Amino acid sequence: MTTTGNYEVLHEAGHAPVKSWTKGVPFDANAKQQVLNMAQMPFIHQWIAVMPDVHLGKGATIGSVIPTLGAVIPAAVGVDLGCGMMAAKTTLKASDLPDSLEAMRSQIERRVPHGRGENLRGQRDPGSWGDAPDDVLNKWLTLSDGFQRLCEKHPFLKNTNNLSHLGTLGTGNHFIEVCLDETQSVWVMLHSGSRGVGNKIGTHFIAQAKRDMERYFINLPDKDLAYIPEGSEHFRDYVEAVAWAQDFAQANREVMMARTLQAIREVLPKPFSADVEAVNCHHNYIRKEHHYGQDVWVTRKGAVSARAGEMGIIPGSMGAKSYIVRGLGNAESFCSCSHGAGRVMSRTEAKRRVSLDEHKRAVAGVECRTDASVIDETPSAYKPIEKVMEAQSDLVEIMHTLKQVLCVKG
Repeated sequence: MTTTGNYEVLHEAGHAPVKSWTKGVPFDANAKQQVLNMAQMPFIHQWIAVMPDVHLGKGATIGSVIPTLGAVIPAAVGVDLGCGMMAAKTTLKASDLPDSLEAMRSQIERRVPHGRGENLRGQRDPGSWGDAPDDVLNKWLTLSDGFQRLCEKHPFLKNTNNLSHLGTLGTGNHFIEVCLDETQSVWVMLHSGSRGVGNKIGTHFIAQAKRDMERYFINLPDKDLAYIPEGSEHFRDYVEAVAWAQDFAQANREVMMARTLQAIREVLPKPFSADVEAVNCHHNYIRKEHHYGQDVWVTRKGAVSARAGEMGIIPGSMGAKSYIVRGLGNAESFCSCSHGAGRVMSRTEAKRRVSLDEHKRAVAGVECRTDASVIDETPSAYKPIEKVMEAQSDLVEIMHTLKQVLCVKG
C-alpha cells in the first residue's frame, strides 16, 4: 500500500487501483480483500474509491464507490435500495424542549411504524400499515404508476410489502433522532430505505445476475460479483426497477419526516416550522455520472454523493455526534464521502462483547430504548466518528455538528 495525499493506494498487478481514505481508522483485512476482488473486474473505470467507514459487507464492501463502464453489479448495490438519510432544521431551540422527552419519543413511535414483529401467525406486523392513512395513500399516488409497470414485468412484486411499508422505519441501523446543533437549534434526522419491496427487487436481480454468469460460464473471484452487462435483456429492467425503488426510499423518508414533525407538534406547545434547511440523500444506489471523460455507472455502497456545494449527512452511532456536510467535489473520490461511522463489530459480536450496563452508559442523556435488543447498535460497535471525519477532510466540509437527545430504533 502506498500513500498519496490524503488517501492510500492498493494496487495489485492486473487489477484496477483502490484509493482508500482510511488514515487513522481501521480497514479490516477481510474488507480489504473483498474490495480487491472487486478491483479485478474488467469494467472498473479508473479505480475504486474506499471511504473511511469501510467494512465488510454482504455482496460488496460497505463504504465503497464503484464506477463501471458497460455493466453493473447488483450485489454491490445490495438489497436496501436507496437507503439514505434525511435531516431538517427546525426553528426550535434546546430551551423549547421539555426536561423529559419520553412523551415525545412515545408519540413519534405511535406515528411512525417501526421494528418487526415476531411469530405473528397471521397478525399484522406492527412495523407496517394495516390500513394506510391518507397521507401515505397520497404519497403512494406518485409511485403507483411506476409500480404497476414493474408488476407487469415482474408479477412477484404484487405480493411484496410496498404500500404497507411506505412511511415506516424498519429495523437494524435505521433510526429517527431529535438532535441539537452547535447553536442549540433542534434538528430532526432519520435513516431508512426502500423497505420490503426494495429488498425483493434487489434480491431478485442479484439471483438473476448469478444465473446469467452460470449460463455463460463466466468465472468470478466471488459469486457476489455477478454482473449485468449494459445492453443485455436484464439491464434495462434492473435500472428501471432500482430507479423506482430509490424514488420509493426518498418518498418513505419524506412521509416519516412529516409524521415525526407532526408528532413533535402534538406534544410541544410552542409552534415551529421546519423548512429552514432540509437534506435528503441516498447512500445505497446507482446513478449515471460523468467522471474522467466518460459517462459511467457509479455504485455507492454505503457512500454519499459530495459534489462541490452539495449538502449531505454523515451520522454517527446512537450516542455519538452526526454531521451535516457540504461536498468539496473531490474528483479522485468520484465526488463522494462516507455514509456514517462504519462498524468495527458485527451485530453478533457486539451482543456478545457489550453488556447492557455498558450500553446504557454509552447512551446516557439520550431518550431511547436501552434493552438488550439494541446492543448491536451500541456506539462501541462503530468506528469513532471524529476519526472518520478527519480521514475525509478533503472530501467534505462540516457545516453543522449534531448530537442526539432522542433516538427511535426499529
